[in-house]
Amino acid sequence: MNNVFRVYVRDLKRFARVPQAILILVGIIIIPSLYAWFNIIAFWDPYSDTKAVKVAVVNLDTGASSTLTGEVNVGNQVVAQLKQNDQLGWQFLDEEAAMHAVKSGEVYAAIVVPAKFSSDLLSVTTGDFTRPELEYYVNEKANAIAPKITGVGATTVQTQINSNFVSTVSETLTTTLEQAGVEINSHIESAQDQSLNALGKVLSQVDTAKKAVTDIGAVLTAGDSALGDVRSALQNARDAIDGTQSVISELDGIVNEVQTGITALSGSLTGVSVTGSAKLADISAKLNQRFSAATAGIDQATAVLATATSDASAIVEANGRVLTELQGVLATLSPGDPQYQEISAAIAGLQTQNTADQQVLEKLESLNTEVAQTNTEIQAAAQTMRNAIESSAQATSSIGAATQNALPQLNQALSGLTASAGGLAASLGAQKALLVEAEQVVDTLEDVLSDAGVAATAMGKNLDMLRQQLVVLRADVGALQSAQLWKQAQSLRNLDPAKIADFMASPVTVQEKIVFPVKTYGSAMAPLFTNLSLWIAAFVLVVLLKLEVDTEGVEDLTVRQAYLGRWMLLATINFFQALLVSVGNVVIGVQMASAAAYVLTSIFAGFVYMAIIYALAMSFGYVGKGMAILLVIMQIPGASGIYPIEMMPGFFRALYPFFPFTYGIDAMRETIGGFYHGDYWRSFLVLTFYAVLAFALGLFFRQRLGNFARLFNSKLSMTGLFLSENVQVLGSRRRVTQLVQALTNRQKFRERTVRQAHWFEERHLTLLRLSLLIWAGVTAVLVVIAWLLPASRTTVLGLWGLLCLITIGVVVVLEYLKQNLRFAKKLGSLPAPELKLKLAHEENATHSDTRLDELRERV
Repeated sequence: MNNVFRVYVRDLKRFARVPQAILILVGIIIIPSLYAWFNIIAFWDPYSDTKAVKVAVVNLDTGASSTLTGEVNVGNQVVAQLKQNDQLGWQFLDEEAAMHAVKSGEVYAAIVVPAKFSSDLLSVTTGDFTRPELEYYVNEKANAIAPKITGVGATTVQTQINSNFVSTVSETLTTTLEQAGVEINSHIESAQDQSLNALGKVLSQVDTAKKAVTDIGAVLTAGDSALGDVRSALQNARDAIDGTQSVISELDGIVNEVQTGITALSGSLTGVSVTGSAKLADISAKLNQRFSAATAGIDQATAVLATATSDASAIVEANGRVLTELQGVLATLSPGDPQYQEISAAIAGLQTQNTADQQVLEKLESLNTEVAQTNTEIQAAAQTMRNAIESSAQATSSIGAATQNALPQLNQALSGLTASAGGLAASLGAQKALLVEAEQVVDTLEDVLSDAGVAATAMGKNLDMLRQQLVVLRADVGALQSAQLWKQAQSLRNLDPAKIADFMASPVTVQEKIVFPVKTYGSAMAPLFTNLSLWIAAFVLVVLLKLEVDTEGVEDLTVRQAYLGRWMLLATINFFQALLVSVGNVVIGVQMASAAAYVLTSIFAGFVYMAIIYALAMSFGYVGKGMAILLVIMQIPGASGIYPIEMMPGFFRALYPFFPFTYGIDAMRETIGGFYHGDYWRSFLVLTFYAVLAFALGLFFRQRLGNFARLFNSKLSMTGLFLSENVQVLGSRRRVTQLVQALTNRQKFRERTVRQAHWFEERHLTLLRLSLLIWAGVTAVLVVIAWLLPASRTTVLGLWGLLCLITIGVVVVLEYLKQNLRFAKKLGSLPAPELKLKLAHEENATHSDTRLDELRERV
């Protein structure tokens, strides 16, 4: 490691001896920092000064009106509000001037409010639903970012229009709703009063119906008692008819006896005159007794029938009143109410029974009339017989006269009496049958009254339940004012249309709670520009300073020692570059969660980038420097420095985890915005891995491609246009092997080398042309794919870059093989002492002195 520090110290002394070199070195240190500082300051807060971005506004709106909103001119409202808005540079022009300004670039965009804009907007109130459209013209040629800013302005206008329209409609609707709330409360209060009154009336009707049902029950009870009296009266009437029929039968026997006596009397009038008078007196007494009994029985039957008729009439009238009351109750019920069906069935049954009761009443009235007529006929017959007996008694005194006149008249009267008695007996038989039918009717009527009593009892219970429900309902209606729905309806009367309109114009507000806040846009962009500055700084060092180490003042310098010695010089300069840019960022005001961590991270990232670029340049020369440029080109869009990686094409998203910038930017973001768990150390460790990988690759390829670098530089120097370095420190294991083979068996080595060189020289140009032809063919295919599939252009471009690297690698390998074969041919012609000297030189560049002595002894 002494040689490493010797190279490092020697190079520093060389800088110290040349003041002009120090001046250039200071410029190399400062210039990359200027790149970061200028960009950070330029991007510090670009969106705070957008009022200079000019946007033309053209108002062609003629306005419109509707019954809901009244007269509305949205265009005038927009213009009035934009004049108070300084977010953009609003220019109020006519349509022709605005179009000219957009096309000429005087303004970046123009917003035109069409003539029918208000009319289309109000179409929602008529049901036509014509969506209004703003006309937005933008000049995308003028600037890449300006259209995005002016697009935000157009969105702002759209939002203001929507907000104003919603606010106006909301205020109108709220006013209408407030008025409706007043009317609704009035209607509810009126409906409540009407409902309470109606419920009071219904309760009164229910109470009346309940009283009527109670009266019906009393009437039915009385009717049941009356039916018992009727049944008793009908039984008495039947007994009376049986007694009357018995009297008529006895009267018929008496009449026969009298007629027999009259016949005997007519034979011996004189002897029997006294006896006849006595018998007539006895007949007269018996007839009077029988006729009196018959008349009393008929009178009793007539009274019973009159009572039955009166009771039946009262029952019919009571049924009629019950029907009327039930029909009144039925009118107050809903057809869907279960009680409605019960009352309807009861009314139908009572109507049917009332019809049957009316028929019974008519039969009783007819029977009563017939009994009265029979009673009249019996009384007339009795009077006739009494008159005949009186005539017979008067004629007893004058037998001769009686014989000639009274006896025939008496016989005739008795015959008439017999006929009347027969008619009366027949009539009484018919009346008796009617009484039997009346008793059957009374039985039926008793069943009906029993059913009616059960129905009346059920009706009473139903009316009690109905009354309880109505009382509860009336209490609920009375308590309606305390209900939540009532309170909600009352709240409509207290609406504030202005406040509601303001709320509806912007119903949602976003309460922003920033996690890891970064106050300025410049601070947010600082990680990207700092990493770019560090990469540029490292690349500038590789380009401006020599990478090949000479052996002046350093003996036995190996490839690794030369590599590390020059890297230490570059790293020292890079340290000051990173220190300057990071401290400068702190000074200009970049936000810092930890300034010390930010500075240290910048220095470490600079070392890593220096290691990567230096390894590429030392291993592959100009090709490696091109690879460093390609890497930074791909890392700008692919390391999530500006846009989220999710917004990038799939090609960059796939490479995102492999870019060093990804972890350098993330680590710096932690030091600026704040640390979260182990994110910072994860990025730090990945950067460390890239540094280790760079050193391993650089040392490995440099040791094996040193002669290739010399060859490549010598070829470029032949153009007289490229800067090329003289590669003094070599160390190729391939050359050591060739030297050993040449010393061991020179003849065989020479023959094999000539044969291989001849074969390769014949095919070298063909292989080179084939590689270029394949490159051209694949490039054409990729162009066609990109043309047919525009969405895959990024991937195609990445594949083409990979193709270029592979092609360059193939060309490099071909040239490397060609150079090796030429070196082998040259070795075949050298004498042994010179071969041993070259072998010692190669081993000295590759190994330590101990290893060199061992090799010399083996040779």
